[in-house]
Amino acid sequence: MNRLVCAVAADALGVDPSAVGAEITDDQGNLALTVSAPIRVVALTRVHRDPSVVTRTGGTILERAEHARQHIHYRVGELTGSTLSRVAVRLTGADIRPEGRVR
Repeated sequence: MNRLVCAVAADALGVDPSAVGAEITDDQGNLALTVSAPIRVVALTRVHRDPSVVTRTGGTILERAEHARQHIHYRVGELTGSTLSRVAVRLTGADIRPEGRVR
C-alpha cells in the first residue's frame, strides 16, 4: 500500500517515487494519508523571463499541491477500494527542472 501511495504521489507531483514518503494511518476505519515529497518546479530564472510558464506548468506551487492532494485522494481510493478520510501533502523541497518542449 505504501509503495502504491508513493507512486501515485510521485506521478501527481512530477518527481521520482524514491523521493516520496508516505504515512498511512487508521482514522476510525478509514485511511488517513500524509505524503511528504518535493515538487517539480521550473527555475525562477525561467519564470522571470516568461511568467506565463507558471500557467503552462500547472499553476502556482500551492495550486499544484492542492491538485496533487485531490488526485492522490481520488486515485488511491480508486486503486485500493479504500475510503480515505483525509490526505495531507507536505512539500519537502523543490525539484528544479527545465520546462519540457511541446512537440
